[in-house]
Amino acid sequence: MPLTTIESLDHEGRGVARVDGKAVFIEGALPGETVEYAVDRSRPNYAQGHVLRVVHASAQRVAPRCPHFGVCGGCSMQHLDAVAQAAVKQRVLEDALWHVGRVRAGIIHAAIHGPAWHYRDRARLTVRVVPSKGGVLLGFHQRRSSYVADMRECAVLPRHVGAMLDALHELVATFSIADRVPQIEMAVGEDGTVLVFRHLLPFSAADESRLADFADRHGVQVWVQPGQPDSARLLHPQTAPALRYTLPEFDLALAFRPTDFTQVNVHINRLLIRRAMQLLQPQAGERIADLFCGLGNFTLPIARSGAAVVGVEGADALVRRARENARSNGLEALTEFHAANLFETTEDSLAALGPLDKLLIDPPREGAIAVVKAISAQQRPRRIVYVSCNPATLARDAAVLVHEKGYRLSGAGIANMFPHTSHVESVAVFEHCG
Repeated sequence: MPLTTIESLDHEGRGVARVDGKAVFIEGALPGETVEYAVDRSRPNYAQGHVLRVVHASAQRVAPRCPHFGVCGGCSMQHLDAVAQAAVKQRVLEDALWHVGRVRAGIIHAAIHGPAWHYRDRARLTVRVVPSKGGVLLGFHQRRSSYVADMRECAVLPRHVGAMLDALHELVATFSIADRVPQIEMAVGEDGTVLVFRHLLPFSAADESRLADFADRHGVQVWVQPGQPDSARLLHPQTAPALRYTLPEFDLALAFRPTDFTQVNVHINRLLIRRAMQLLQPQAGERIADLFCGLGNFTLPIARSGAAVVGVEGADALVRRARENARSNGLEALTEFHAANLFETTEDSLAALGPLDKLLIDPPREGAIAVVKAISAQQRPRRIVYVSCNPATLARDAAVLVHEKGYRLSGAGIANMFPHTSHVESVAVFEHCG
C-alpha cells in the first residue's frame, strides 16, 4: 500500500496530500503525518482514500473518546486535539474568503471556544428496523452513507440523553409500528428535555402507554409528530413547561418548540451573540435589521441595547415565536417582525424595511446572496455583521459586498459550534468605505 505525507486538512476534515501531482483526500489523516493508505475512489484530478496505518503521528493526534468514531458520521475529527480543530477551521475560513471571494479580513478574531464534550442540546437520531442486524438501529447516519450507525453511547450528546440510548432501542422494539418510526428528535432546554417521535402510522394505545411510562421513568417530555414539524404535540405528561434557553448577559429568556430551529450549542451561542454585539455595537437611537432572525436569537440582544430592530424571517411560525419572545422580555416597543422570503430579496423589498443604520445577517447554508445584491446607494447600512454556517457562501457574499458594494471586510473569525466535526461557524464584520 502507498505511503504519503499529509500537507493539510480540507473543509471536511480529511487529510490532503499530493501524489504524482494529484490531490489525495485521506480520511483519518492529520497534517504532518506519514500514513499508509488505501484508495477508495480515483479520478483524473483527485483521489479519495482512508488511513490503513499511521507511520509517523502528529503531536496533535489524540485517542478518540467514542467507540463509534470512524463509523458514525456525527463526528469526523475526534482524533485531533480540540484546540487544534479550531485552528484548522480558522484556516478553512481564511482559505474560503481568499480562494472563493478574493477577500482578506483586516483582523482575524480569536476563535470562540466552549465545552468539547456533551455540548449538543439538539439532535435528530435516525431509526431503522433491520432484523438481519439485530433489530432496531438508532443513531446518526454512518459516515458518507445513508445507513445508520447504531449508537449505544455518544460523547457529544448530553450525558442524560446518552444514558437513555439503550432504553430507547428497547422502547422502539416494543412499538406496534416500530418500522414506521423513522426519527427521534431531541431538544434540551433550561427546564427539561423533549423527545419527539416522528411516526408514519398512528401509535396504538399500548404504544402511547409505553411512551408515557418512558417519559416518567426518564424525566422527559414525549412529543409525537405524525406529519410536518408543526404537527408535533405533547403526549406526556399532559402539561409541561415550555422549552426555553437563556442569555444571562442580556437578561433574556427565549421560548421555543422542540421542532423549532435553535443553535445546538447553548454555550457557544451565548459567546457568539456576545461577539456579534461587540462587532455590531448597537446604540440607542439606531435602526437595525436582523435578517433570517428566527425566534429572535440576535434581535432581542440588539433591542436590549436600546436600538430599534426589525426582524425578518421566512417561517411564519418563527416570526410568531419571535413576537412572543419580544413581548415576554418587555421588548415589544423596540422590535417589529415580518415574514418574507429573503432568498427573493430585491432593492425594493429591502428599501421597504425603512432606513437602516446597521444590518445583521444570519442565513442558512445557502447564504444571503439576494440580500447582499439588493444593497443599494439608497439602502446602504454602514456596518454589516454576517453570521455564517458555511464559509463558501460567506466568501461568495463577501465578494459582492467588497468588490461591488463598497464595503471592506474589517474582521472575521470562527466559533467552534460543533466540536469534533468539520462544521465551520463564523462571524464577519463589514464596514462601508464611504
